[in-house]
Amino acid sequence: MREDTNTPTRSVDWLVLGAGAGGLAAALAGAIRGFSVLVCEKSGWVGGTTATSAGTLWVPGNRESREAGWNHDSVESAARYLEALLPDAGAGRDVRSAFLEHAAAAIDWYAERSDVRFLPCGRHPDYLSLPDAAIEGRAIIPAPFDGRALRGNFRRVRPPIPEFLVCGGMMVGKADIPLLLDRWRSWKGFRHSAALMARHAADRLRYPRGTRLVMGNALVARLYASLLRRQVPIWFEAPLLELCWEDGRVVGATLADKPGSPPRRVTARRGVVLATGGIARNAELRGRLLAPPVPDSMAVPENTGDGIAAAAGRARVTAPGEHLSGAFWAPASRTGGSGWAGLFPHLVMDRAKPGLIAVDRRGRRFANEADSYHHFAEAMLRLPAGGDGAPPAWLVCTAGFIERYGLGAIHPGTTRLAPYVRRGWLNVADSPAALAAQLGLDAGALRETVERYNAMALHGVDADFGKGESELNRFNGDPGHQPNPCMAPLDQGPFCAMGIWPAEIGCSAGLETDADARVLQPDGTPIAGLYACGNDMASVMRGTYPGPGTTLGPALVFAYLAARHAESVSPTAPGPRQSEAST
Repeated sequence: MREDTNTPTRSVDWLVLGAGAGGLAAALAGAIRGFSVLVCEKSGWVGGTTATSAGTLWVPGNRESREAGWNHDSVESAARYLEALLPDAGAGRDVRSAFLEHAAAAIDWYAERSDVRFLPCGRHPDYLSLPDAAIEGRAIIPAPFDGRALRGNFRRVRPPIPEFLVCGGMMVGKADIPLLLDRWRSWKGFRHSAALMARHAADRLRYPRGTRLVMGNALVARLYASLLRRQVPIWFEAPLLELCWEDGRVVGATLADKPGSPPRRVTARRGVVLATGGIARNAELRGRLLAPPVPDSMAVPENTGDGIAAAAGRARVTAPGEHLSGAFWAPASRTGGSGWAGLFPHLVMDRAKPGLIAVDRRGRRFANEADSYHHFAEAMLRLPAGGDGAPPAWLVCTAGFIERYGLGAIHPGTTRLAPYVRRGWLNVADSPAALAAQLGLDAGALRETVERYNAMALHGVDADFGKGESELNRFNGDPGHQPNPCMAPLDQGPFCAMGIWPAEIGCSAGLETDADARVLQPDGTPIAGLYACGNDMASVMRGTYPGPGTTLGPALVFAYLAARHAESVSPTAPGPRQSEAST
C-alpha cells in the first residue's frame, strides 16, 4: 500500500465498519480479546436496523432457556430441523454447522464478559411445521436496559420508528401490551402501567424519549455500554470509501471525513470486519440479487451496500437465486412517511388474531394470514403487482376487531377511525360491497370471500389455508377465543381495510464466508484480513426463515467467531494498547 501524505492515518488491530448489532458485537469480541479496536459508523447513531427491530435471537441450545426450565430443545434437533428446511445447503453447510456448534457458547461468552444479557422467550414456536421444529426454548431476547446508564451517550442510540413508540417516546415490549390493555381491569395491569407511565414522565423531563429500552434498542444499548466501558472509540459519520489491499490481503480501509477534509486511512493489523448493513438501500444490488426486486425496505437509510460494494470486485457475492428470493420479508402498511421508513411491519400483533382476512386484488384470500411474516410475505410476492401503485393485498376486518386488537400502527382500544381514514391508512365502509367499491375490487368476489370465511370460522376450521392449525398460528392468535384462536366471523360492520405491501426486513444475499466469517474469493479461498458479519455476510439460512431471530442470532455468533479466528493468526505488525486507537 503506497502511503498518501495527505491522508491522516491511524493504526489498530481490529477495524470494524458499521455499528449495528453485528459490528458492535465484533468490536466487543475483539476488545475482550485484547485487540486495539476502532468502530467506524456511517451515521450519527449506533444500532443500525437492529435498533428498530424486535431484538430476538434464534439460538438453539441456549443456557437462558434451559436454566428457566424450557428444556425441549437441543442443538441436534435444531440441526435436523434445518436439514428438513434446507437439505441442499451446498457450500454453506460448514457455515451452518459452525453456527449450530458455537451459537450457545458465543452467547454465554458475551454474557460472562460484558453487559450483554438475554432472557428466555419461553414458548415461542419455530416458523414451520417440520420435523424437530421447536415450540419453546430456541428464542432469546435482550434484557431491558436503563438508557440513563449511558448518560450523554444515550443520544447516540438510534430510536425505533415513531410508530413503535407510545405516549411521545415510550418503548413497550410484547409482554407489556396485555398489561397495558388490562390496566383498568386488574390490579397487576394497573400497577405495571402506572409504573411505566411514571418512569416515562420522569424521563421526558431530561431526555427526548423514554430511557427504558427493550427489544432491539436494548441489545444495541447493552453492546454500546460494553464498548464504552472498555473505552472502544467509535468514529461517527465516517463512511467507508474503499478497502486497502496489499499482496492480496486487506490491510485497512479509507474512510470519508468531514466535508473539505481529506479522507482518513486506518490500517488494521488483525483484520477488517464488514458490518455495514447489507444491500437493503442499494437499488442496483437489490435489482441484481433479490427476486423480485421489491423496492420497500425496513432497513435504515444508511444501509446502501457499502461493504459489499467495496469487496465485490475480489470477493464472492451470493449469486442471484442462490438464496431463494435473496431476502427476508414482512407485510408492511405505508404510513405516509411519518417515520424514517414510512412503513409499519405487520409481524405478530394483528394477522393471526380472530376476525381478520387478507385478500388480493381479485378480492380473494391467497394465504394463511397467521403464518410467519416472512412466509406470508412470500405469498404476497407471488401476487401480481398493481401497476397503478395500489397495494397487492389488503387486510380486511371490522371496527370491532381494531378496537380489540389494533391494526398495524393503529393501537388496540381505538374507536375513532376517522383520523386514520383522513391519513390514508384505512378504508371504512358499512358493508363488504361498499368496501370493495372503495378499494376497486369486485364486490361480488369480496362478499363471497367474507361469507365463505365466516361460515368456516363458525366451526373453527379453515378448509382453504389451514389458519389456526400450526403451533405458531395458535401462539400468535387469541387463546381466549374458541374453537379456533385465529378465526372469527366478520359479521358486524363497519368493515375496514388496510393496504399492505411486501417489504424486506433483512438481506440473505451478501458476501460468502467460511465458518470463521472470513470473506471468500470467487475460487472459495478466504481473503486474508477480511471478515463479514450481520447482513454483509451471506446468511447461514440461505434465504429460508426457520424461526424468530434468524438474522440477529448469526450476527452475534459470527462476530464472535471472526474475532476468535483473528486472535489465532499473527498480526501484520506489533499491536499497541487500546488507547492508541482513540480519536
